[in-house]
Amino acid sequence: MRAGVQGRGGLPLRAGLLLLIPPFLLALQLLVGLRLPRAHRASTTGVEEEEEIAFSVISIEPERSPRHRGATSRGPVLDEEDEEDVERKDGVRGYEDENEMPSRQVGPRGLEVQLWAAGEPSFTAELNRIITYITRPQVNCSRVLAPGEAQASQAAGAALPWLLCAEDWLLPAANPPCVAYSFSMDGGDADFLKTVLGLGCEVHRFDPSNSNASGGHLGNGLASNRGDGGVVSQHKMWLEWRAPRKRKHKTRGTLGSVSQTLADIMGALGHHTVHFLYADLLSAEWRVFQNWVELGTLWSVHHLVATVHLQWAGFEVGGTDEEVVRYWFSVLQELRAAGFQLVHSSPGEGHSVLKQTVANAHSSYTLSWVNMRH
Repeated sequence: MRAGVQGRGGLPLRAGLLLLIPPFLLALQLLVGLRLPRAHRASTTGVEEEEEIAFSVISIEPERSPRHRGATSRGPVLDEEDEEDVERKDGVRGYEDENEMPSRQVGPRGLEVQLWAAGEPSFTAELNRIITYITRPQVNCSRVLAPGEAQASQAAGAALPWLLCAEDWLLPAANPPCVAYSFSMDGGDADFLKTVLGLGCEVHRFDPSNSNASGGHLGNGLASNRGDGGVVSQHKMWLEWRAPRKRKHKTRGTLGSVSQTLADIMGALGHHTVHFLYADLLSAEWRVFQNWVELGTLWSVHHLVATVHLQWAGFEVGGTDEEVVRYWFSVLQELRAAGFQLVHSSPGEGHSVLKQTVANAHSSYTLSWVNMRH
């Protein structure tokens, strides 16, 4: 009778206990889960301390080089090894920027490609924009230094090849002496040398074709007396826009190559500032300017006289015609962002731009800038 009653309306005691086990395990799991696991570490007192678990957020977005920010077209053409050097250099520079940039007014930065002048690719629109930009001075200097002159005078006519802004607050102090560099292979810097020598500057001239100049080892160069009381240190060297792939430790005054960046040349000569710089780089100016932007070298230059060539794209610059002209304009905008204001513009001969005859443009322009940040 007892067994029959359990079969109709109740359960054996053992079966009831088995039914209670799953709810018990579930409750136990919930109780354990309310307390997060903690890692333990040994303190300096020898007693284990509980340490909160650290969580890291990992981004899988590929890192983009700031040098191509805003770029939609082909810029300067680099080979694969050069690209690796650039990426490696950008990575190192990223840490440098984070730690040092707050103390700088101008420092290393990437080249920012400008938007299209007409909102879309157009050679005519790009050309009009850059020609307008390089033919309209941005600062009016009441006193200037004309070619071959060391005494400031009133602003001269537009026919002169270049001018240096000679406002008192823009000229360097007499002590220590100013520093001047000239990069020229055709002797077109003769008047520039005369002017900076007349100002009492320490003058260095760089020409890789000069067999009478020193090469590889900078030091003070081979001094040449110009006959007008001035001495120019001659160097058989040229400007480079690519950093050497393999750099060995070198003492001051030694570079070991016929081509070096401006930063390396200044470092070897012990100069922190170049007050006057003249450059006719025969179409290498665009990549050299970009190098100055990327390394922050522009901050060290006060007055710049440079010839820009438009008849062809330039060394290691590629793309369609409109892309090339936009790249040129972007480089010039970086100079402006660094503080350089156009003082004077002088057109060269010819009317060829990227091998096209253009009536309202010239094949080259000699541009004079002053760094207003100084």
